[in-house]
Amino acid sequence: MFLIHAFLKAVLLLWFRPRVQGMHKIDLSQPSIIIPNHVSLMDAVLLSFCLPKGATFVVNTDIAKKFAFFLRFRKHIAVDPLNPYSIRHMLRVIRSGETLVIFPEGRITTTGGLMKIYSGVGYLALRTGATVYPVAINGLERSIFSYLKGKLRLLWFPDVSITVGTPFTIERKETLSMREQKASASDLILRTLQNELFQSRMKQNVNLFDEVLEAARVNGSKLEIAKDLGAAINYRTLLIGSYLLGDKLKTKLFGKPVVGVYLPNSVGHLITLLSLFRIGKTPAILNFSLGARSLLECCETGHIDTILTSRVFIEKGKLEHVIAGLEEKMAIVYLEDMKASATAFDKVSALIRFLTKQKAQALENELILFTSGSESKPKGVVLTHTNLYANIQQVTSVIDITSRDRFFNALPMFHSFGLTAGTLLPVVKGIPVFLYPSPLHYKAISELVYDQNATILFGTSTFMAGYGRMAHPYNFYSLRYVFAGAEKLKDDVRKLWMEKFGVRIFEGYGATETAPILSLNTPLANKPGSVGRLMPGMSYRLDPVEGIEAGGQLLVKGPNVMKGYMIHGEGFLPAEEWYQTGDLVEADRDGFLTIKSRLKRFAKIGGEMVSLNLVEELAMECFGHSGFAAISINDQRKGERILLYTTDETVQLNQLRTYLTEKQYSPLLIPGAVKGISALPLLGSGKTDYVSLKQLAESEREKW
Repeated sequence: MFLIHAFLKAVLLLWFRPRVQGMHKIDLSQPSIIIPNHVSLMDAVLLSFCLPKGATFVVNTDIAKKFAFFLRFRKHIAVDPLNPYSIRHMLRVIRSGETLVIFPEGRITTTGGLMKIYSGVGYLALRTGATVYPVAINGLERSIFSYLKGKLRLLWFPDVSITVGTPFTIERKETLSMREQKASASDLILRTLQNELFQSRMKQNVNLFDEVLEAARVNGSKLEIAKDLGAAINYRTLLIGSYLLGDKLKTKLFGKPVVGVYLPNSVGHLITLLSLFRIGKTPAILNFSLGARSLLECCETGHIDTILTSRVFIEKGKLEHVIAGLEEKMAIVYLEDMKASATAFDKVSALIRFLTKQKAQALENELILFTSGSESKPKGVVLTHTNLYANIQQVTSVIDITSRDRFFNALPMFHSFGLTAGTLLPVVKGIPVFLYPSPLHYKAISELVYDQNATILFGTSTFMAGYGRMAHPYNFYSLRYVFAGAEKLKDDVRKLWMEKFGVRIFEGYGATETAPILSLNTPLANKPGSVGRLMPGMSYRLDPVEGIEAGGQLLVKGPNVMKGYMIHGEGFLPAEEWYQTGDLVEADRDGFLTIKSRLKRFAKIGGEMVSLNLVEELAMECFGHSGFAAISINDQRKGERILLYTTDETVQLNQLRTYLTEKQYSPLLIPGAVKGISALPLLGSGKTDYVSLKQLAESEREKW
């Protein structure tokens, strides 16, 4: 028997070559519970050869029959999950001093991510006070023993890791009922496993070109990974194109560490970014909705003297006047010229680099995005590849996605949501993405989502409202996930999508400085009206704000927080330990965050702080739609006063005043005036352009 056990162990360890970390943390001298995630039929078998011998495996009776041969080598108890006496049996085993190994999901994942957590494990931890050891298994979901055939490319020899996380205990709370305690314990186990999965997948000093190279190896170089209106490419073509362009740009950009990128969402933009990543240049992605003056200020901030763009893009976008304004101070490099100058030798060289899997030649792995909407000079946000990679891993630790999914991304890459979530995440994770150049083509986008069978869509509340109005009720039949961020998700938009399409929009929250996703609602943890829970690996605190009773300013830290700012005329300013979001936030006991307002989105009237966001929300409640934007301007008598812009010509201030009075709201929330506008101005990111509205109000001050 010993020889058979040793032989099986040798075969399986040679087959899967698991990297085992943190096993020293497990102490079997005390009652404990080991809780791994469950990704394949081989999980328990491989764990049985890696975990200490004293651990007892809890096995479903049906599984026990199938794996009876392997189980004879390890201590185990077979239980019927439908039998309530099974929990009592496990309680007795733990109280006798044993260590149990239990899969809290109760089943092998069929999604590729964590599935729901059953309450039994939390109940055992509550009743016994046993130490709980989370274990993250990665890689076996790609083995031939997983249930993900058709969703992931399965491998005979996947890279496997088994990581023991930080142990914890679950304390009883006598003020809560046992039902509430069990629910809370299950939720704690879910969040802990999500965090451990993230930590086990995290890397340092990442280069994103190398990560795409690895994605091509794992998912197959023939996988079609990106499309736009004119091209479709697989990993092979993407990487060869990146090698080729990178080699051509290396000479052209000699001595230029930072280069501007002025391109729309497209396959060419993706190739350009990867080529710059490989040769160690820092792309500064420029907002093509800005004028030449603002773009020059961005270039001054980022110390940029060269811009990469495309003649086709300039022509189709009618941006010749912008380029004319930039050419006076910037060197403009057209990608078409780079492509035309490629020789046969260049192409063969690129192919050889691809075949030999040559990695990036980079010391500085960074990227620059510029903040928008400020009255002052633009700030450059310096994000490292590790920041971006961390955010990708954070999101995929809480959301299940596979190669069967199809991303549709119309958010521009100069917007961090469109760059990280909409572009880099699918390419790094092996999920095909369709890149569309403008989020404003509402009808075209709704038809393309239908045509491409997209399953995942990103956008702002404003864009979602546009897609919802223009789409046929069946256009979004294929969507599994719709995520909204960058601005508050309006209730009427949420309702429209649910009633017209039967699609639930998940609201998230982030900032360019955090690469960008800070929090997210998910199918496993969703609270409408909130922006979800903080991403795994992040910490937060709420600092009090003078004049505000509930909540506080949100400060965060984590691996996705920026390296620092590029300040116009000053240079690089390193980030502090805690990033101040500038948002007033409330948090509930389950960790769900609710954004009350931007701190800058308050008016001070008669010494009182008044939320401009609340004024907008109350107007939406009163009139039943979301076409409102509130700003404040100086007022000699009250300090400031509120002006409300609306796209609805029928709105009357008296109606709103009556509504607020009836609902017993403070009179300070009543705007000083209401003014009609044909359309609310938008930033390129889809947010309301409050700066332009304020400038408009100041120019028309005498009319108010």
